[in-house]
Amino acid sequence: MNRQSVFRRALTLAVPIMIQSGISNAVGLVDHVMVGSLGTEAMTAVSIIGQLLFVFYLAIFGGLSGPGIYTAQFCGQGNTEGVRQSVRMKGIIAAFVTAAGIAILLIGQRFLIGLYLHGESDQVDAAATVEHALTYLHIMLLGLPAMAATQVYTSSLRETGDSVKPMAAGVTSVLTDVLFNWLLIYGMLGFPKLGVAGAALATVIARYVEIGVLAGWAHLRRRKHPFLIGLWRSLRISAGIRDKMIQKSIPIFFNELLWAAGVAALTQCYSVRGLHIVSGLNISNALCNLLSVVFFSLGSTVGILIGQRLGAGEYRQAKKDSVTLTWFTGVISGGLTTVLIALSGVFPQAYDTTDEVRALATQFIFVTALFFPVQGILNALYFTLRSGGKTLVTFLFDSVFSWTVSLPLALILCILTDLHIMMVYTIIQAADIIKVVIGAVMIRKGIWISNLAAQAQTIDASGESVV
Repeated sequence: MNRQSVFRRALTLAVPIMIQSGISNAVGLVDHVMVGSLGTEAMTAVSIIGQLLFVFYLAIFGGLSGPGIYTAQFCGQGNTEGVRQSVRMKGIIAAFVTAAGIAILLIGQRFLIGLYLHGESDQVDAAATVEHALTYLHIMLLGLPAMAATQVYTSSLRETGDSVKPMAAGVTSVLTDVLFNWLLIYGMLGFPKLGVAGAALATVIARYVEIGVLAGWAHLRRRKHPFLIGLWRSLRISAGIRDKMIQKSIPIFFNELLWAAGVAALTQCYSVRGLHIVSGLNISNALCNLLSVVFFSLGSTVGILIGQRLGAGEYRQAKKDSVTLTWFTGVISGGLTTVLIALSGVFPQAYDTTDEVRALATQFIFVTALFFPVQGILNALYFTLRSGGKTLVTFLFDSVFSWTVSLPLALILCILTDLHIMMVYTIIQAADIIKVVIGAVMIRKGIWISNLAAQAQTIDASGESVV
């Protein structure tokens, strides 16, 4: 297969994911600006809760990723019952992680919020920030079950080759979010003016609209997606497949959980230099996250396409495609660097905050932009390694690196040195180049190539294991 064909397949799957994620992040950006108009305390509170929920979102993502490897490979193998059972496993994992996440966030709410409020700032009222954060968190928790269910359907449809339905549901959701943000934050058209609470309520409403559209449409078209037929009539999963999925899921779950916790911990490290640092970084993240959906979408697509190749037994083509798509992702990410640099001085002006915070945000955006190609290549390498089920390798490659290299380095630089925060941030970003080198070596050696679908027990039409 030539390169043009590989690019065409990747873009066919990736573009709807980009559109969905891009619109979702664009709305998140609008939300951020709307809340930012309420003051620095409100903006900082929402950003802190965003960091905590980010850990939950990636815990869900990690928990579903293990069965997702099997979903893609069973799809490539043409094993509908295997796909069905892997999706059931996702549903069970999503329910468990959601219940645990809500419990942890409720029990540890003040402690977790307080982790970000140790720094001092004359321009930010810590007490007001805590109250805004608690209000926002309590409402957002109501939407977590819908978010988890959406991820089960979205990931499964993408892994079986359909990224259009999740895109359409996502677009509907974000339009709903924008509308209710306008109505509830500012009290338009007779609706109550709820401020931060309104922003959270709008998001919760949008979450339930999204799962309603996505699941409803998918099941109405279930003949196109045979694995949906009889999907929830039982939760039966054959023992052999269940055990193998759990074995692959555990490292990915802890990888995503620890990686997200590492990102939150990095932000907490930066916060010891002052709350204005957190505010500037949050403005930067709002813009950078909007554009990062491009390489995240491409990375996810790489994992799906390579996984389908492996499930079909096309190992040589899988290795060739992985190299081609990794460089393709890096080049696209390099183009985004130019866009971010162009916006770095303009975007922070949209926020009602201090000149100092705006200046910091501009510098954070500029530095992040310089390392976009590195992050793009890293995503492609990570998803390639994961597509073959080498979940322990990805655990070491990703979260262990963050906790043993990036986080200790940030802690030392922030607490024990007088380096400017921007120099500290640049050094931490540059450390990821080490991971690129390690990942490239592993991809070239082909240690990730594995056909999990062939290794698993064959499943008959009734769902029972057949040796």
